[in-house]
Amino acid sequence: MAAQMGKDLLLKVDQSGAGAFVTVAGLRSRRISFGAETVDVTDQESAGQWRELLDGAGVKRANLAGSGIFKDATSDAVVRTIFFDGAVRDWQVVVPDFGTISGPFQVTALEYGGTYDGEVVYEIAMESAGQLVFTTL
Repeated sequence: MAAQMGKDLLLKVDQSGAGAFVTVAGLRSRRISFGAETVDVTDQESAGQWRELLDGAGVKRANLAGSGIFKDATSDAVVRTIFFDGAVRDWQVVVPDFGTISGPFQVTALEYGGTYDGEVVYEIAMESAGQLVFTTL
């Protein structure tokens, strides 16, 4: 994969649950990370007393964080409402020339800030709330 411009990574939400995704923010920086817990099944008969892990077990998770400016007042209101409702919504993270990560996320943090001579910026954090799907482009 060739280098990509960070601004091309898109964050979209299905605000109504009808399957129609809309871009909600102009993210200037963003990060998505995946993790999985392990299940240790080591016992006295483990070869050389090396740790053994149970294949395919453990809890998988993804978290997404970003900061920037909202696309418009409507998208700000959509994300703010989702946060204050504690709602789980389907989101898409589109990574150009790589694929799309889709699935349910909950907004776990939403912060606003700014300087007297600049625009209002926000930071958002989201945690996966169910199974995610990766679709290659």
